[in-house]
Amino acid sequence: MLGALAILPNPQVQYSARGTTHVIRLEVPSLFEYRDLAMRMVASACRLVDVRKTDGPRPKRDGQFTAQVMSAFGEAFNNVVLHSYGAEGGHLQIEVELAKDALTIRIMDFGKTFDIHSVPTPNLDDLPESGLGIFIIRSCMDIVTYSPGTPNVMSMTKYIGNQ
Repeated sequence: MLGALAILPNPQVQYSARGTTHVIRLEVPSLFEYRDLAMRMVASACRLVDVRKTDGPRPKRDGQFTAQVMSAFGEAFNNVVLHSYGAEGGHLQIEVELAKDALTIRIMDFGKTFDIHSVPTPNLDDLPESGLGIFIIRSCMDIVTYSPGTPNVMSMTKYIGNQ
C-alpha cells in the first residue's frame, strides 16, 4: 500500500495562526483525482470552526453549514479543473481561514480567467448546462468574490449561524 502513495505527486499542506485566525493551506494538482483530498480538508475545517467557537453558546447546527460549504467548494474545485486549466492541468492552491464566526475558502490558480459577473442566473426550469456551479456557490455562501490575475483567486465566506 505504501508503494502506491510513493508514485503520487506530493500535495503540500501548511498551517499558520495569527491571533484567533488559523489558516490551512493545501496545494494539489488541478486534477479530479485530488478532489477527494481537498474535500476532506474542507470538511475537517468545517468541524474545526464549530470547535473553535468558545465564547458563549455554540449555535445549534443541523449539518447545513458543512453541507453548504462543501457544495460551494466542490463546485469551485470542479470549475478550476474543467475551465481554468482543462486537460493540460496545473496546480491549485486552497486556503481555508478559520475564524470564530466564519470560514473563508480561497481557491487560487494560474489558469484561464473569467468574468464572474457575466455568468447569468440560470433558469432552473430549463436545467441549464452552464452557469449552475456559480449559482450554487453564490446560493450556499454569504460572500463570494473572484479576482482574475496571477493568481486567479475565488474567495468564499460562510458565517456561522447563517444557513
